[in-house]
Amino acid sequence: MGNTMTRVYRDGALAAEGFPVADVSDYLQQPGHVVWVDFSSPSKEQLDELAGELGLHELAVEDALGPHQRPKLDRYATHMFLSCHAIGLDVEMGNLQVTEIDAFINERWLITVRKTNGFEMEAVLARLDRSPDLGAHGVGFLLYGLLDIVVDEYFETVQAFDDYYEEISDGIFADRPLGPAQQRRWFDMRRAMVRFHRLVVAMREAVSSLMRREGAVVSEELYPYFQDVYDHVLRVSESSDSLRELVSSIVETNISLRDYRQNQIVKKVSSWAAILAVPALITGFYGMNVPYPGSGENGGVVASLALMAGASGALYFLFRRQDWL
Repeated sequence: MGNTMTRVYRDGALAAEGFPVADVSDYLQQPGHVVWVDFSSPSKEQLDELAGELGLHELAVEDALGPHQRPKLDRYATHMFLSCHAIGLDVEMGNLQVTEIDAFINERWLITVRKTNGFEMEAVLARLDRSPDLGAHGVGFLLYGLLDIVVDEYFETVQAFDDYYEEISDGIFADRPLGPAQQRRWFDMRRAMVRFHRLVVAMREAVSSLMRREGAVVSEELYPYFQDVYDHVLRVSESSDSLRELVSSIVETNISLRDYRQNQIVKKVSSWAAILAVPALITGFYGMNVPYPGSGENGGVVASLALMAGASGALYFLFRRQDWL
């Protein structure tokens, strides 16, 4: 069972916080009050307590308690259900750090559920405190503060990917190819890049659906702020597309360089094999148990050595001229 944060706003100003979840209904009975409850790794019993009081749809509750939801926005009779993800990147391990954040959204209340402690709400609270004049817009403002912080972290993740692949781009042209450990890390980063792109694209659709004019949460005054969030998601999505193209180019270049290096090695091995084949041929011929010109004479030895040196030297200079050696 994780931590629980409770807050109530009256006419846009913070009126109370840290109260028991059981008091939510009491605050909602008072006009002008907006309640925010944030759960971190809640139990089923904790969520069921609010589900009964606020009429949360059972499918939305099931999604909030279950693992691995994709970013989406579902609409129910009395509320909406938003699923999004805070994303970070561990470059050293090649691991994408994802924290799922689910939100039940109503005009009077906001219930957020974090699956793990990988995302802290302090940054969201600080963002809300920077724009107190927007607090009068209630739940829409709280939701904007959450999404603004979540999406801003996407830029840090994109930058981390970009820095890593820039380093890789320089490294693949080094004389020494990537080792097995580096290849493994490269594969993990490519897999993290694919997962990141999939989450960002789905997030773009969820924010777009949230901004539809028929939605009651996003007021006309808040619409430009949500448009800004959507623009940020769109920029991240386009950046991830560009990074995927860059990764594909790096892979193709690496394969081409690997084939080139292999061809160079084959050329060198073949050249030295041809050079060594000449002495082997001559000594093999003179080693046969039959008479041959110069057999048993010093002149025959000198002639064979001169022939081997001359033929091998000619092949060596020929291969050097062809840049095979």
